[in-house]
Amino acid sequence: MSVAPAPATAGAGPGLLARLDSFVKIPAPSAGDPAGALVLVVLNEPGLATLLGYCLSGAGFAVALAENASDGVLRARQLAPHVVLLDARPSGQESAAVWRDLRESTDDEPPPAIIMFIRDEADIDPGLGLEFGPCDFVVYPFDVRDLVLRIDGIIRARRGGSAAALKPSRRRYLIGPLELDVHRHTAVVLGVPTHISSLEMRLLIYLIENRGSVRSREELLTDVWGYRAGVATRTADTHINRLRNKLGTAARLIETVRGSGYRLSPEYPVAWTD
Repeated sequence: MSVAPAPATAGAGPGLLARLDSFVKIPAPSAGDPAGALVLVVLNEPGLATLLGYCLSGAGFAVALAENASDGVLRARQLAPHVVLLDARPSGQESAAVWRDLRESTDDEPPPAIIMFIRDEADIDPGLGLEFGPCDFVVYPFDVRDLVLRIDGIIRARRGGSAAALKPSRRRYLIGPLELDVHRHTAVVLGVPTHISSLEMRLLIYLIENRGSVRSREELLTDVWGYRAGVATRTADTHINRLRNKLGTAARLIETVRGSGYRLSPEYPVAWTD
């Protein structure tokens, strides 16, 4: 089921909460992961935050809700969450300031992974990734089941799951019209910077590192997203289509092999620097 932001005047009333019955079959986090993974929800709309909190709790996560961005930063310092769901337009503050505070909120623990909720690509500040590190994005409307799987994959990766083993062998890659700088987290197509999320960067690196072979959708979901084996979702197709749109003339670097999966086009050699 897809979820979109409600009108500004909407709250967590009976009409919204009645929809929660449709989430009974949300997949639970991986059985092999330690219990108690904490997700902090920092969204402008109380109704949507309540809905997500209910769904994530039903999927087995510990959940904390914040009333606003300032409260979210305070709760992050107190609770050290594993993942923060953050609105791209935090009420009364700039997203960059909130992101910086969240990244610096835990002294003794790794900073939380951040998933930013955006209405469209205009919500993304290209400078954020360069200053604060990679971030994943969720575009409204979104599917709650896919969000649960995304969070589960992030936590698995941070705790040594399969996606954590995806390490680039080089710092910079040049493939036809596309240049990737892994360290700076940038993508440039024919000299024009193109913003990509951390997940999209991982996807490109994975295809580059496995050039010459076709990777199935199941392999992408397991090795890049960190999903459990056997999960059925169209997430891989959706993200590859979105990535192709961002890459423009470089979209042809990602080839679809009908009935098998995806691969890096063999038409272009890969050059790199350490």
